[in-house]
Amino acid sequence: MSENSPGELISFLDGLPEPRIVMNAEYRIVAANAAYVRDFGGGQAITGQTCYEVSHHFDVPCDQAGESCPLKQTQKSGAPQRVLHLHHTPRGEEHVAVETTPIRDENGQVVYFVETMKVVRQASGRPAAQGLVGRSPAFVGMLEKVLRVANSNAAVLLQGETGTGKELVARAIHEASARADGPFVAVDCAGMTETLFESELFGYEKGAFTGATHRKQGLVEAASGGTLFLDEIGELPLVLQVKLLRLLETATYRRVGGLDWLPADFRLVVATHRDLRAMVQAESFRRDLYFRINTFPVHTPALHERAEDIPLLAASLLERVDRIAGRSFTPAALAWLSSRRYEGNIRELRNLIERATLLADGDVIDLPPLDEMADDPPPPSVRDDDTFHVDQLVTLDSLERRYLAWAKRRDGVDAAELAAHLGVSQRTLYRKLQDIKGS
Repeated sequence: MSENSPGELISFLDGLPEPRIVMNAEYRIVAANAAYVRDFGGGQAITGQTCYEVSHHFDVPCDQAGESCPLKQTQKSGAPQRVLHLHHTPRGEEHVAVETTPIRDENGQVVYFVETMKVVRQASGRPAAQGLVGRSPAFVGMLEKVLRVANSNAAVLLQGETGTGKELVARAIHEASARADGPFVAVDCAGMTETLFESELFGYEKGAFTGATHRKQGLVEAASGGTLFLDEIGELPLVLQVKLLRLLETATYRRVGGLDWLPADFRLVVATHRDLRAMVQAESFRRDLYFRINTFPVHTPALHERAEDIPLLAASLLERVDRIAGRSFTPAALAWLSSRRYEGNIRELRNLIERATLLADGDVIDLPPLDEMADDPPPPSVRDDDTFHVDQLVTLDSLERRYLAWAKRRDGVDAAELAAHLGVSQRTLYRKLQDIKGS
């Protein structure tokens, strides 16, 4: 292709549905297809402007403004590059996946760059009535991983504290994948019994047990062609972990009361707030299942890891839960919300905002109703044995016995959790506790 004759390329791009632009090495937009002008240019002519002016309203290229620049990366590598940017659009700021591809002439020299844009519909950088919302580095880093893994069939393990929106992330993975037109089926593994697990996941045949008056489709079958999301997988008992592993390894299952093995066709996404690696060490979670589901781990950040997103999240949650449309928070209310630590993360923030909307009158929500409805726990009582200490040199054997005795006395810690914290199996912990009794 001649450097001065990009007409053929431009004509080709104009017929494509994805927003695309052609740029030269100086970041100057040579041409833009109709989809880009519509979605990012507001219908205005943008030829001759720089990409960073249009996308970011910057005066300098992205790499000089602290952003990763796909054009600069492509110039260095000579290969296509992908990044996730927050772009200005006629609708406001949106997360956009950008892929830059070099275009070479007949001598192999790079003469132009084509950038393809894809708005991430599952997430927003501005207040939104639904979906993921955020723009902090921690949130964007998570979203980048989601977009990287979405189009593969790799199993995804979502790990994060309770209330960080793991099911929303799972849905975002599904909706950005090639299986987006298929079903998204969510299963809560907490409290699953063996009978319930098999009948819910695998379904059952008519007459399989008393009350089975008809054949029932299982959730594995319901997820065919789509995504199966197993929430709180860390709560699954060992006996059920075996059954899940067999399903994943063989990609087949059998209905309760059935004889035939049926093929399973789903993309697996699982989530947990537990430390599965520690549970593996404690032998309360199967090692082989852990490595089977942990193909691609994604950390869902807690609110304290993305505190700068709290005003944006608060505005979004207010739009979702308020009975009076169009209300907003006062600056004092937003500052107070941003200063708090949320053990329940987004779920706790949502509950607090919903309570305040029911209590507040007027066009704005100020600090008093929020402060009044805050679910702050009472300060913990101080007990003599709350802190483990020794006041003299002792043998390691004596130190271990004293520590175990102190740890066992702590409220709210069961044997499985204690073993996981100590990094030993429950069997080993039981033996050591028996030794303490006998000493």
